[in-house]
Amino acid sequence: MFTETVKSLRLMKRLTLRDFCHQTRLDPSNWSKVERGINPPPGDVDLLERLADFFDLTGAEKLSFMDEAAIQRREIPPDVADNVILQKALPAFFRAARGHELTEAELTNLANDVRRLHTRDHE
Repeated sequence: MFTETVKSLRLMKRLTLRDFCHQTRLDPSNWSKVERGINPPPGDVDLLERLADFFDLTGAEKLSFMDEAAIQRREIPPDVADNVILQKALPAFFRAARGHELTEAELTNLANDVRRLHTRDHE
């Protein structure tokens, strides 16, 4: 996920790995390992923010970029982990996801249920 996204974004800017690393002050050897999935994506939020800015990501694209990095590190995105309402919904999600593949409809229903829980808190 993150590895494919970040490599695709780099290629869309027509940058070699070395040029990209030079412009973003990253080590080419380490970054190559990130793009190939050998090393996990960075966990440093400031670095991820800087990369999102470099790629001109805003709004939902930026959030997705940050989420993909966390998920590929096998972590829950920090804003979800800090949200008490979503914390309560996650065990139900894990129970539903364990043991079988969820259909797209099941995932959509689950996401809508979580949104309703989250929205009710802010209304």
